Amino acid sequence: MEDLIRKVAKNDERQFLREFLFDLLSPAEYREVAVRWQIIKMLKNGENHREIAKKLKVSVATTMRGSKELSNKKGGFNAAWNKYYK
Repeated sequence: MEDLIRKVAKNDERQFLREFLFDLLSPAEYREVAVRWQIIKMLKNGENHREIAKKLKVSVATTMRGSKELSNKKGGFNAAWNKYYK
């Protein structure tokens, strides 16, 4: 989650965003968001579904969902990737 927060928030806004998300989400949801973003990063870097599932201890179906969302070139995952990681 820290990687994403560093990318999307300016230095003086990072603590606010961290606290806001922690209050908004349950601890499990906060971790889940972090894992989902890791999946997207790993898919974008060319790792396959099974490798990702094993490394992150998630189901292959979870990684496939991320892959499906990445297939939408106008979707939010691709927009975030293009804005913050290219």
